[in-house]
Amino acid sequence: MNRLIVVSNRVSLPGPRDKASAGGLAVALYAALRKYHGVWFGWSGEVVANESTKVKIEHTDSVTIATTDLSTDDYDEYYNGFANSTLWPLFHYRTDLAAYDRRFDKGYFRVNARFAHGLAPLLEDDDLIWVHDYHLIACAEELRRMGFRQRMGFFLHIPFPASQVLLTLPNHQALVRALFAYDLIGFQTLPDLLAFQDYVVYVANGEIEVDGSLTAFGRTIRADVFPIGIDAGEMAEMAVSPDAQRHYDRMKKSMNQRKLIIGVDRLDYTKGLPGRLGAFERLLEAYPDNRGNVTLLQIAPSSRPDVKDYVDIREELEAAAGRINGHLADFDWVPVRYVNRSYSRRSLAGLYRVSDVALVTPLRDGMNLVAKEYVAAQDPEDPGVLVLSEFAGAARQLDSAIVINPYDGDAIVDGLQRALHMPLAERRERWASLMRCVEEEDVTAWRDSFVQSLAEVRLSAQTVA
Repeated sequence: MNRLIVVSNRVSLPGPRDKASAGGLAVALYAALRKYHGVWFGWSGEVVANESTKVKIEHTDSVTIATTDLSTDDYDEYYNGFANSTLWPLFHYRTDLAAYDRRFDKGYFRVNARFAHGLAPLLEDDDLIWVHDYHLIACAEELRRMGFRQRMGFFLHIPFPASQVLLTLPNHQALVRALFAYDLIGFQTLPDLLAFQDYVVYVANGEIEVDGSLTAFGRTIRADVFPIGIDAGEMAEMAVSPDAQRHYDRMKKSMNQRKLIIGVDRLDYTKGLPGRLGAFERLLEAYPDNRGNVTLLQIAPSSRPDVKDYVDIREELEAAAGRINGHLADFDWVPVRYVNRSYSRRSLAGLYRVSDVALVTPLRDGMNLVAKEYVAAQDPEDPGVLVLSEFAGAARQLDSAIVINPYDGDAIVDGLQRALHMPLAERRERWASLMRCVEEEDVTAWRDSFVQSLAEVRLSAQTVA
């Protein structure tokens, strides 16, 4: 089998003794790299004063780990700039928050090129190269310019925007042209693929071939849907681990037979958190019987505390939680427990399992693995209910959840009220359907499907100019 080369913005190694310390995606990729004696290349996480081309190499198991530092300018222009202040809001349909700055643009393509040059000495002729996410769209284009002809695949973990949204990006054509340096592009959902095809045909004047491949910018490539999953068995085991049980017991005791709704999200404006808290407040006002009997636990660790938009969303949530509690709390009951910190995956598994309802309301999301983790952590005999935004990629698979429009506060209220009072038989039936999907379309199936498709893809005869 060809070696697998994974390229990502960050290298996330699983802990040597406790793979729960890393995310399921990192564990799955690392397992594939061990199997194929591969290389994982990415940013070290270090920011240094001056630009550095040095690549640090280490070997663990049968995997080569290669990392490079970012300079202060790289971090500001590539990472905080174009990746997270331009592409992230734009791809999540927040054109009002997208910052268009030519410095960001130049920094993004500069760092992508440097990643390619750092990776180049490590490559062999028959390698499969798998690049991940919006940070590194332009990496393969530079590799092609350098003369590399290996099979190269790209997977986008976030949504791909509709053409009319992408057109607001001043250099949109350069970005899509860079994608055509890959041989295979993977998207989370069919709407993402259709949005990409729409741009190719109607903006880039490309074509969809009879076999479904796409031709534009002098190359023919394949693009398909590869919905990412989780390790369902691992999450189910974590949910009954001693650490999970401790958190389960503590929460169960503190709830004192009240019902618990849980939300777990990175603190981000794409997650629909203000609307979620507002809808919960309306639930308590519209259905007074829930007062004193239902609590919302919202876990939202900070993600980018040096970016103003994220500071603003944190302040908004803290104000909303304070207002709701001040307005509706009683001396022995607090309606909203807002926690701005992170927990281990085992701890979260226990909290998922004890929760009667999971409320997942992103305004736009590539997949949303929290929804799948909640399902996998449930007690089959007494499972909770998933209330899920129709704009999460997971909603296309998890159709036995209560699927709601997160822009419609009344729909969230109705969904929550239904979930809180759902009969046990219906909860079991819905959970069984959800769990089958989570188990069958897990992270290993996603990984193997993409790698196999990349290995089988027909290389384009054209080159990138």
